[in-house]
Amino acid sequence: MNTSVALIGFMGTGKTAVGKALSEKLGKEFFELDPLIEQKAGKTIPEIFNQDGEIGFRELEIAATKEVTKKKNAVIACGGGVVLNKINIDRLKKEAVIVYLIASPGAILKRTLNDDEERPLLKVADPALAIRELLRFRKPFYERAADITVNTSKLDVDSVVNQIITKLREYEGFR
Repeated sequence: MNTSVALIGFMGTGKTAVGKALSEKLGKEFFELDPLIEQKAGKTIPEIFNQDGEIGFRELEIAATKEVTKKKNAVIACGGGVVLNKINIDRLKKEAVIVYLIASPGAILKRTLNDDEERPLLKVADPALAIRELLRFRKPFYERAADITVNTSKLDVDSVVNQIITKLREYEGFR
């Protein structure tokens, strides 16, 4: 029986906001991988990318995923690239139902430009193009990992949470 929910998806699809609201509604503890990584590294994600590169960041992500998947009854907001390492998905699947949050490239661009978070992968001349290219590359990884998919493009947080809860009730093997 899976007692946890792991939220995956590209940056700007709502993993953090939805994760916090979902954990409250389900009465489960909330974990967000990126702050755990920053805490372990003693530096911000942009600093990790600048100093250690993406490979260094992904190694920290594997360690944080290993730690958080030992928890039961949790909602886990994963970083957008967690699916790039199969070991992360294998660990998540042992305890969690994986919910893939999707959004249109336009919605992602609007959300990421309007938040305060620094996003190293979008520090390029054409963020819209970067989003489309990264989405095209990552989409098969997300789809392969997902047990449930919810499109967040035109929904508010409460509507997304309600859709997830409805789908979890139908999902065999979740409690």
